[in-house]
Amino acid sequence: MKTIHDYLHANQRFILDDIEKLVRAESPSNDKAAVDACGQTLSQLFLDRLNCQPDVYPQAEQGDHLGFTIGEGKRQILILGHFDTVWDIGRLSIRREEDKFYGPGILDMKAGLMQAVWAVKALNELNQLPSARIRFLCTSDEELGSPTSRERIEQESVASDVVLVVEPATATGSALKTARKGSGRFYMHITGRAAHAGNNPEDGVNAIEELAHQVQYLHSLADTSRGTTVNVGMVQGGGPLNVVPETAEIGIDVRVSALDEGERLQNAIYNCQPHHSEATLKVTGDMTRPPMERTQATEKLFLIAQKAAGELGFELTEASVGGGSDGNFAAAKGIPTLDGLGATGAAPHAEYEHIEIETVVPRTCMLAELIRQV
Repeated sequence: MKTIHDYLHANQRFILDDIEKLVRAESPSNDKAAVDACGQTLSQLFLDRLNCQPDVYPQAEQGDHLGFTIGEGKRQILILGHFDTVWDIGRLSIRREEDKFYGPGILDMKAGLMQAVWAVKALNELNQLPSARIRFLCTSDEELGSPTSRERIEQESVASDVVLVVEPATATGSALKTARKGSGRFYMHITGRAAHAGNNPEDGVNAIEELAHQVQYLHSLADTSRGTTVNVGMVQGGGPLNVVPETAEIGIDVRVSALDEGERLQNAIYNCQPHHSEATLKVTGDMTRPPMERTQATEKLFLIAQKAAGELGFELTEASVGGGSDGNFAAAKGIPTLDGLGATGAAPHAEYEHIEIETVVPRTCMLAELIRQV
């Protein structure tokens, strides 16, 4: 009897070709026409490999989101991924060199999407599909923080028994992601009062001086013992050097490992008080992704994947990472979620982004076994 590994190994060339087709359909997040064209390529690949048509969720400005369903049953397994990238069209070359396959978004995360398609195809061809409905949700704006897809992700997640996220493995190895930090973005606009810097500076309220006090306070909100970080990553303001600056602005990135820390930080940032009594502060923004906290249900999923990997001859570990994904939204709804099930490689969002070709078949086999057993 042909095994899943035998089937996928025999089809490795076609898997890699499909990955290349999707990577060549370049899809920078803010280029709706390009992202939708990539969606058409993705839809054709689903049709060719799994004989299913897309459910299209139209978007006005971002690319349309796509859903695909295979099989039937009361239980639903949701496979979650995105097909937008951070790269402008033509920015990176697409090439294979020895055991590395380079291209825009190949690691983050087009290879993972194709591995998932082939994992399900293998199960289908070998009559090993579980008695469940397998649902793919492929979104178009993850690299922007998922502004138009979050609601759809949450809806699909709560209708599912488990969520499998085919984002890449950890950047320094092949580990799956059983926890991710939540993240938030906030902006603080500071208004002071302009005055001549030489003639009457005492009549001014220096917005940049106020900014400096706020930066110090904001950074004091971090709590490394709980994995909470605060980073003022953008400051701007002022103008002519002989004018006391009237306005300034701060951009703030926060990362948290627990929901209550996100609430604490958001409340603290919105309740910031001006150091100078005549300065005013206006805060906007919020927690954009809740944390994905490790649970017993997540551990159970990981152990299934780890056992499958061991039987395939490679070691699988788990990790908690600082970056977020769409899996955060699923996990925050209490749905068992396992992340990092896609390709291995290096340099997501970097010019030498690539996958490791020799791991494509083993990782796809592991994913197929996980889908079969959950």
